[in-house]
Amino acid sequence: MILLNGKKTSDLIKEEISQEVLDIIKNGDRPPHLAAILVGDNPASLTYVSAKVKACDKVGFQSSLIKLHHDVSEEDLISHVDNLNKNVDIDGFIVQLPLPNHINEKKILEKISPHKDVDGFHPINFGKMCLDIPCFIPATPFGIVELLRRYNLDLDGKNCVVLGRSHIVGTPISILLSKNKKIGNCTVTLAHSKTKNIKHICNNADIIISAIGKPNFITEDMVKDGVVIVDVGINRVKSNKTKSGWKLVGDVDFENVSNKCSYITPVPGGVGPMTIVSLLKNTLLAKKNVFS
Repeated sequence: MILLNGKKTSDLIKEEISQEVLDIIKNGDRPPHLAAILVGDNPASLTYVSAKVKACDKVGFQSSLIKLHHDVSEEDLISHVDNLNKNVDIDGFIVQLPLPNHINEKKILEKISPHKDVDGFHPINFGKMCLDIPCFIPATPFGIVELLRRYNLDLDGKNCVVLGRSHIVGTPISILLSKNKKIGNCTVTLAHSKTKNIKHICNNADIIISAIGKPNFITEDMVKDGVVIVDVGINRVKSNKTKSGWKLVGDVDFENVSNKCSYITPVPGGVGPMTIVSLLKNTLLAKKNVFS
């Protein structure tokens, strides 16, 4: 079994990005600038945004954080989005999800300029991804593809099962892995909460991408020997082995499943770091006007 080490891989990519930033500055230009809008005080969102700001500092990016109260009006939030769209010193920005219930999430995402949409959630970028037109790809699927590429996995003709059909992970990664590309050419099954016989479907999978958010959902009897597993799940469960009384686990029962795997991502330290570094890569692409 080989660990698909997202932490190690993301650190290497950060070094590559840092060098590009130095080259940009040497040419007399400013470094890339990533902004984030954070609504409310959701602990998970605060953690994610803080990690993104820290990553920007690491590679030499500029970063800005706009913190808004949880009861901010939809109109005021759109005004902040518009300001970032118009700000020529901001290359890309994100609106951290989830948003409060009184705000229409889809409406907000559609207000972000496709040219600054480094999360890759705008309908124009999503549509371009489906049509294989260069665009910003959602950060987590982008990170998964890059991680598989860096480990030189041969996916041609393999049966891939994606668990979860969200527009953030499941649906886009199912599209990307079916593309006629080096990290692609899979026969993809997109399974979800209404799928029947999930155990049987997973047993026939050469590759499993799990993004359902259910701790230890995938058990040893659900996978075959030699399977490749990418565990996107980040679940907080009680533990008497940690000082906090909690620990992070994935969707996969790692302890019992890993022995049957040829490759598997750990949680934490797998997909999470790749998601953040992919956001940085998208911001660098925005700075270079690659898709304009």
